[in-house]
Amino acid sequence: MKIRVLVVDDSALMRAVLSEVINARADMQVVGVAKNALEAQESIKSLSPDVMTLDVDMPHVNGLDFLAQVMKQRPMPVIMVSSLTERGSETTLRALELGAVDFVPKPKIDPVGGIKAYADELCDKIRAAKLSNRRALPPEGSKPVERTPTAETLPPLSSRILQERLVMIGASTGGTEAIKEVLTGFPEKMPGIMIVQHMPEMFTGSFAKRLDGLCKIRVKEAEDGESIKPGVAYIAPGHSHLSVQRSATGFSCELSRAEPVNRHRPSVDVLFNSAARVVGAQGLGVMLTGMGKDGAMGMLAMRKAGAYNICQDQQSCVVWGMPREATINGAAHEVVALAGVAGRVLARLRAPDSRS
Repeated sequence: MKIRVLVVDDSALMRAVLSEVINARADMQVVGVAKNALEAQESIKSLSPDVMTLDVDMPHVNGLDFLAQVMKQRPMPVIMVSSLTERGSETTLRALELGAVDFVPKPKIDPVGGIKAYADELCDKIRAAKLSNRRALPPEGSKPVERTPTAETLPPLSSRILQERLVMIGASTGGTEAIKEVLTGFPEKMPGIMIVQHMPEMFTGSFAKRLDGLCKIRVKEAEDGESIKPGVAYIAPGHSHLSVQRSATGFSCELSRAEPVNRHRPSVDVLFNSAARVVGAQGLGVMLTGMGKDGAMGMLAMRKAGAYNICQDQQSCVVWGMPREATINGAAHEVVALAGVAGRVLARLRAPDSRS
């Protein structure tokens, strides 16, 4: 059965472009289009689409307000269509917090190069959204899920652990919120953390700034050649692969604009494979929600090098793709619900010699 898609955008041209891209695929079809929130609301009721693409900037009721309404009243997979601007990235990150599964940038209408790559990305994300585990938002004022164990209930990490260990995190679809959940569970004193989240260039800087204001640790975009320090999380820029390298003072970040790996740049496999080579048994790998298999082989290499690996479980993933692949190939030591990942990372850092 085809995936039924509702396209919501105030631009007639954009509705036409998205509809043409989607209808060209044999496994999906546009069952309706809407130019504003009111039309979209009626279309959801009458058409019951499987997935909705939603413009961020719309007149009257904007995309964020409408998304919040949808996620409370009729939760469904939503892909935001966003402009590649700083303002657009901030708004899109907020949309992901509100429950959107993923986002794509506004397509560039290029009669010479065409939009094949864009079409492939959009349709892949529609397929992932159809399979996603999207739940309603919790009521306002509800008690958040407690992490066990919490950072506050555990003793501080030793200076040796802070200097010698590194934590590697990979994520894709649904990963922005999952990464936030994990990082906000860490204390100020942590080993260096390296992160690859599949995300366009403009968005990684905004994402890092957003996390930096929420976490006890510092969060920043990685820079080529900079030393990896305890208490800092380094996010791969959207334009480059991120690797860890040895330096005179310990570890450092290396950025590369080499060809995509597994169709991604940055690629989780690139980061994890470098950790296997350089960090070895002092590494700790974390695979969070994401579509596809990027990172699964790199995580297996980390395990073979002596690192300990944790994967997010199916129930708490938006898309159980990357963690599933890493679990199937034997890379994961344990599979944990998202709320427990931070606690398990902290517990394993305190038991560096008990790998199995």
